[in-house]
Amino acid sequence: MLKGSLCTVRHLLTTDLNTFIALVNDLPSRGDYFSTHFKSPETMRKEFMQNNFVTEDSELFVIEDALHHIIGVITHFKSRTPTTREIGYRLFDTKLSGRGYVTEACQLLVDYLFNVYQYQRLELLSAPENVASVRVAQKCGFQPEGTLRNAFFINGRYQDVMVFSLLRPEWEARRLSISV
Repeated sequence: MLKGSLCTVRHLLTTDLNTFIALVNDLPSRGDYFSTHFKSPETMRKEFMQNNFVTEDSELFVIEDALHHIIGVITHFKSRTPTTREIGYRLFDTKLSGRGYVTEACQLLVDYLFNVYQYQRLELLSAPENVASVRVAQKCGFQPEGTLRNAFFINGRYQDVMVFSLLRPEWEARRLSISV
């Protein structure tokens, strides 16, 4: 469990499963930046029972507010090289946008990944027009690297995606400047 001042980032519990499945599969909450494809509840339950959504290739966490409500999801997963991980996140209720939950959850996950593993590089991908997601990347110290043109097919159209990265030495320098 990763505890912040606004939220907690933790693994999913069996008691959370039905709520989590309903939140993940709620199509209206996916907005313009998430695919409308989803896994069936049965497939998700089976996967959870097999590995709790934690494998060598990926690890899923829920974002929980101070009242212990699941408000989002954050995950890290295998990227192109063994020393790189990609982070993905989603807030389930747009009314909670702008309150710092995802930024804090992302920072908690970044610290966890660099403290526990030997990763050299973390990546975030975001639609250029997804201002909230771009701000999360910036606030967490990620640097823009470029745009992958027409890389994702979401909501019936191809969309560009921006690549952001944070290198271990940049993270270490940020931690030093914050603690001083």
